[in-house]
Amino acid sequence: MYHVILFDLDGTLTDSKEGILNCLRYAFKKLGKPIPDEATLIKFIGPPLQDTFMELGGLTKEQALAGIEAFRERYEPIGKFENAAAPGLPELCIRLKQAGYRLALSSSKPENLCLDICERFGYTPSLSAIAGSPPYGDHTKADVIRDTLCRLGLSGSDKSAILMVGDRKYDVLGAKECGIDCVGVEFFGYAAPGELEEAGAVAVVRTAAELEQYIFSH
Repeated sequence: MYHVILFDLDGTLTDSKEGILNCLRYAFKKLGKPIPDEATLIKFIGPPLQDTFMELGGLTKEQALAGIEAFRERYEPIGKFENAAAPGLPELCIRLKQAGYRLALSSSKPENLCLDICERFGYTPSLSAIAGSPPYGDHTKADVIRDTLCRLGLSGSDKSAILMVGDRKYDVLGAKECGIDCVGVEFFGYAAPGELEEAGAVAVVRTAAELEQYIFSH
């Protein structure tokens, strides 16, 4: 039985598409680079920004770092709140906590932004830890998950009781690297068709109700 639930943020607890896409367009324009089409920009949601600027935006590492700076110029004061809680997820987190589960955030987003967003959308009271990435660096999803588990005081012997919940393959693969299960969510369609299953998600759900049923039955 699972007793600890780790949640991703973008695409899982929140629908962050509007803010992220607006800030990506701002960043590419400021760098004087062609702005990718929306289908490509959506793929930026979830992975570390440095990786996506390089892999999807065709930027060098130096350009990617400049892109992150430009992105944050708009995201920190404006874009982080061009966002909405995923339908039913704040209420589900409250019910899970009341039922005795320990909940935590485990996101690749910079931690200071995670703190603001969780507070804004009512998740903070349900979470025992809010872990994000450092402002700069090459933190992988697995690195963030390990940090989250450390903050919760959990060890290798606890792994069978821990479940990651996320919307991209990076969540599934990061959890797998850490030896824990991951349920994939398709609340907003940010993952490519079949992406979560191919990465090894133990289940894929499409609504808060389906996620709740899976957690309470496992």
